[in-house]
Amino acid sequence: MPKPVVPEEKRRRRRPTKSGTVLSERLIVETALRMLREHGSAGLTARRLGLALDADPSTLYRYFRGMDELTLAIGDALMGQALEGWRPTGEWRQDLRAVGLRIHAAYVAHPQAAVLTTSRVTGRANELAADETVLDVLRTAGFPLPDVRIYHAFIDQTLAFAALDAASLALPSAALRADEDMWRSTYARLPRATHPRIAEAAPLLAARMVNSAYPTALDMLLASAAAELEAV
Repeated sequence: MPKPVVPEEKRRRRRPTKSGTVLSERLIVETALRMLREHGSAGLTARRLGLALDADPSTLYRYFRGMDELTLAIGDALMGQALEGWRPTGEWRQDLRAVGLRIHAAYVAHPQAAVLTTSRVTGRANELAADETVLDVLRTAGFPLPDVRIYHAFIDQTLAFAALDAASLALPSAALRADEDMWRSTYARLPRATHPRIAEAAPLLAARMVNSAYPTALDMLLASAAAELEAV
């Protein structure tokens, strides 16, 4: 049976590590994010995290029941970064677009962490706040409940593009450059006789396919939602 997680107030009273560091859940998550960025998911272990914090690895289990719970905390931290400082304007399309772009950007800024967390449901405070925010924007705009199709599509689309874009960024730099160059080295040279449509679109493909399609997909989703709202 896993040991119970020690309440936050009891953790704060514990002595600092040998280097003088006072551990906290936030510090552990921030250190884990840095390790993911520098070493990838294979480099994030309790032992290595303990070394980075100058703490015995067993100490981490006073804050998290295991590495999976730490993974959920990392995902929730990214969601918190996305919503930090955001305020609604009252214009639902503008608000949802801003929230979507913020969530996508927060995950893509930490590609290794995004690959680990975009498919997870944390049930933590920041995730709940994000869900409440999106649902409130939709309900205030006049969308009926219990129809949550637009909410579902919005959240899944945002996280799916974040996962896709993060996976590309998490590639070794040489592989990423090779993938991006493929649009110029291969697609742009296909003959019209065999691939007329690709040849016709080649210049645009080379310019656009190296960037995320999320803003375009988000605008299309919001336009579709607006059409549904007008029909209510």
